[in-house]
Amino acid sequence: MENVFFKDIESVAQMLKVQEVSPIDLTKKLLERIQSINPVLNAYITLMSKDALEQATVLEKELKEGIIRGPLHGIPIALKDIFETKGSVTTSGSRIFENFISQKDAEIVKLLKKAGAIIIGKANLHEFAMGATTENPHYGPSRNPWNILKIPGGSSGGSAVAVAAGMAFAAIGTDTGGSIRLPSALCGVVGLKPTYDLISTDGCTPLSKSLDHIGPMTRTVADSRILLQVMADAKKLERVDLSIRLKDLKGVKVAICKDYFFEGIYEEIAIHIHQALAKLENLGAEIIEVDIVGIQEALQAQKIIFKAEAYAFHESMFMDKSHLYGEDIQFRLQAGKDVLASEYIQAKQYQQAFQQHIEHKMQAEQIDVFFSPTNIIPPFDIGSVGPEESVNNIFRLGKTPLGNLLGLPILSVPCGFTSERLPIGFQIMGRMFEEGKVLAIGEVYEQSEGWVSYLERNEVYQIEKTM
Repeated sequence: MENVFFKDIESVAQMLKVQEVSPIDLTKKLLERIQSINPVLNAYITLMSKDALEQATVLEKELKEGIIRGPLHGIPIALKDIFETKGSVTTSGSRIFENFISQKDAEIVKLLKKAGAIIIGKANLHEFAMGATTENPHYGPSRNPWNILKIPGGSSGGSAVAVAAGMAFAAIGTDTGGSIRLPSALCGVVGLKPTYDLISTDGCTPLSKSLDHIGPMTRTVADSRILLQVMADAKKLERVDLSIRLKDLKGVKVAICKDYFFEGIYEEIAIHIHQALAKLENLGAEIIEVDIVGIQEALQAQKIIFKAEAYAFHESMFMDKSHLYGEDIQFRLQAGKDVLASEYIQAKQYQQAFQQHIEHKMQAEQIDVFFSPTNIIPPFDIGSVGPEESVNNIFRLGKTPLGNLLGLPILSVPCGFTSERLPIGFQIMGRMFEEGKVLAIGEVYEQSEGWVSYLERNEVYQIEKTM
């Protein structure tokens, strides 16, 4: 049973199907593992033990009757604690909502349960998803399982930790500036930000409605595909071809833009990123360099939209209960208060123009995907960056925010480790609703390198040395 915690969803589903393991036993053993490890890693805010075992009991009975709801039947999944779960607390990582009991399930929770997933717990996050480190002043920081002194990234840090440390077979996060992709890269797992609005945000505490995305954080690319198919809006999913599989990358055109995307990158990380790019080329991809006009203006637009929309949601709560927010969130919301309506409108107009520019660029150059680093520096020590400086962490740590302004599908894939054994990831961005192609390209790379088996062989993390 010990080895099962690092297996992919397809493998565990097969074990469940042939009754090599039962949903109840799997859930019990996973809960025991979480109870043992979570006090150190702090991946979870709430462990839903009773609900999870009740779900497992129903699913086990169905399995014995030959009923299989879907590819997640009996698979324990973690949720970022920003999604409503009926009858349970949804804190959004804040004291403001510490006693908020949801009266309904978020849309994605309904879909996950319908497909047979077991909701094992609610994962820790940066308060209100408004930061890149998951240093939560109310529920404590989540810790990177590769080095517990380091941040795991954010805001979906607890979700990434849960998957990387074998405390969930997958997790669902949100991504407004890179909050799925960045912690996935820093913790050595796969993170997918789908096309904007492909997955419904109903029942998810908003951060910035124009930029918010929901997506899976998994052990393999194939697992991300499974979860996307389960969670996506059925009508919109008709535009996505998830049947695409590639033997190699012949005929695939990969673009890089060295301006901005490769700026500020640590030399050691750059070596691994360029090795990954060379591997794509060796697998048959054509690599081209392109220029992108207006990146700095686009980043500024992204910041304005984020600040204005975040403040719009929090305004009444912030006016009444500002003292309950963490210091770094107070800085962010105060900045949003000062955004002018004209600035916001101009930023939205620029967003549309920039989207059209990139779409035209990809069509004209026949680009399949853009390639760039996910993280450009290693994770820094927990507590080493002050609240007033943390607003820029997402821009310091990686090259993810532009993807939210564009709303295009982006996959982050592990591609190596620093000399201190800290994970590195790269991201590939495709055209609107071309998740199938993006996943297929990522899968070809993943299978050529074997990072998944590396994770499975290295079950002993820093945290287990401290216990």
